[in-house]
Amino acid sequence: MATSITPLGRRVLVKRSNSEEKTAGGIFLPDTAKEKPQEAEVIALGTGKDDEGKDVKDLFTVKKGDKVLISKYGGTEVKVDGDDLLIINETDILGIVK
Repeated sequence: MATSITPLGRRVLVKRSNSEEKTAGGIFLPDTAKEKPQEAEVIALGTGKDDEGKDVKDLFTVKKGDKVLISKYGGTEVKVDGDDLLIINETDILGIVK
């Protein structure tokens, strides 16, 4: 996926995984009843500069393509080429899914 957004600083651009549309009992859920998924894929990393302009790019603990768990309500939602993406601080990433 090519994107025209490059996050700044220690921010990460992620795409949430699709949530289940059907419950275990077979009931289909409308979008308004679904919980936001906490699993996402890393699309792009920030510029790697801190507030003072020091290079911190090597300090990212995730890389492009990683599957991660993110905070449920963190970040800023953006729409790019019809895709719903999320810009979050690296600190909002809870773990890497293996």
